[in-house]
Amino acid sequence: MIDLRSDTVTKPTAQMRKAMAEAEVGDDVYGEDPTVNFLQEKAAEIFGKEAALLVPTGSMGNQIAVKLHTKQGDEIIVEERGHIFNWEMGTPAIVSGVMIRTVRAAGDSGMLTWAEIESALHINQPYYACPTGLICLENTHNFGGGSVMSATATSEICENAHQLNLPVHLDGARIFNSAIAQNETVANLSKSVDSVQFCLSKGLGAPVGSMLLGTKDFIAEARIWRKRFGGGMRQAGILAAAGLIALEESPKRLHIDHENAKRLAEGVANLKGVSIDAEKVQTNIVLFDITKTGKTSAEICAELKTQEIYAIPFGKAIRMVTHCDVSRQDIETTLLELKNCLK
Repeated sequence: MIDLRSDTVTKPTAQMRKAMAEAEVGDDVYGEDPTVNFLQEKAAEIFGKEAALLVPTGSMGNQIAVKLHTKQGDEIIVEERGHIFNWEMGTPAIVSGVMIRTVRAAGDSGMLTWAEIESALHINQPYYACPTGLICLENTHNFGGGSVMSATATSEICENAHQLNLPVHLDGARIFNSAIAQNETVANLSKSVDSVQFCLSKGLGAPVGSMLLGTKDFIAEARIWRKRFGGGMRQAGILAAAGLIALEESPKRLHIDHENAKRLAEGVANLKGVSIDAEKVQTNIVLFDITKTGKTSAEICAELKTQEIYAIPFGKAIRMVTHCDVSRQDIETTLLELKNCLK
């Protein structure tokens, strides 16, 4: 099976499994799991933040951040194709009592500029307007085709936002992919934001877990909300042990996923009826339009599935994501089967 649906489908490595089996554990709700504590300290050190918290999922990390940065009745700014808006089940409204104001970034990258954000802000408005309480960014941008935001662009947004006393949260689920693609550090890419979430369980390959980072006070309160959300885990060191391997070892090989994605994009670009700008593929996500193929994305994905190749249809597009369990030969096989499917 060639599973290109997402990098969430990765299987833990032998090294991770060994670390999990041998992990020293305690009760993390009491703050007594040494492996969890070490993972949190290591993540904070790598990102240059004061503190970090292990959470079960990236969505939980994002939603804790939304809760802590806002008050009921606020509005949060999210790019129109952003994960927090589209794929987190309306949780900002349900849990935090906030509205989402979407802003469509120019072009296909999904990367907002300060000018685009500023035009949507509600600051010093009449009391009956919904005030802006938070700006949310995404790096890499999932439905921008894995596009990346530079440290400079992030800092510009944060500097302007902070002048208005607005916090900025970064959904950095795949921030390590962004860092590798730009020859940057994750610390530099996130230095200006007030909080950042990243996933251990995507390209880094751990079976479970994400990290939320910020100030010590922010993380102390985040721990409370993690428990309220049902995310207080007990002997979580078993998971943290795999997370440590993911954090320390997996970034070294992410460039392979990017190379495979680029090859996939270049091959797809040559298929009749398919539209994609392969030059814009920077990380491990390949999103291509199939409008002119004469088939729907669902039909194409269903045909690929008969050959044990899995991808996800999104409207008029198909998304494929490379990861550590996808080889270069898998890419070539996928391209061959796609070509056969589109004959």
